[in-house]
Amino acid sequence: MSLIVFAGSAQFVAVGMVAQAVYPPLIVLTVFVVNLRHALYAMSLGPHMKNLPQRWLLPLGFWLTDETYAVSIRRYTEDEGSADRHWYVLGSALSMYANWQLCTFVGVFIGGRVADAATWGLDFAMVVTFIGIAVPMIRTYPMLACALAAFVSALALNGLPNRLGLIVAAVIGIAAGVLSEQWLSAPARDRQPT
Repeated sequence: MSLIVFAGSAQFVAVGMVAQAVYPPLIVLTVFVVNLRHALYAMSLGPHMKNLPQRWLLPLGFWLTDETYAVSIRRYTEDEGSADRHWYVLGSALSMYANWQLCTFVGVFIGGRVADAATWGLDFAMVVTFIGIAVPMIRTYPMLACALAAFVSALALNGLPNRLGLIVAAVIGIAAGVLSEQWLSAPARDRQPT
């Protein structure tokens, strides 16, 4: 799975659902929805990569992860002059992919020999990684509104089955960001209460 589904959160969700014997089409649908954020990443990077040929776009699309997006979008927005920024994205993507394969290999062959690894609390590492990726990217009030709305919603909806609360929280966060951006871009007279 690590070779062809290069999306850690999707793999964790899929493995958990397989362990619970969930109906396979529901697993595929859930993984698809969990990975919809990658479409948002691609739309965000699209204007910066519109002149790249398909032979670049297809592999970069496959290797697009949260971490690669975070470092790539920063590079694209801070270094407007370089025509070779896509090499930076490729370097990040290949590094992440190689690391993921190595860690998968270690997990498969050594993970079963580690006693009580589940009690170490390492599942929190994924949460910390996402926090480390997201917080530095919050640079505007709409981004802050998006993050806060998603955070509060995720906490409130945590009990929904199949991690549906995360998906609903993401939609709520996006809506809050869009509404906030529309409100801030409206003329001041339109923002006054009636």
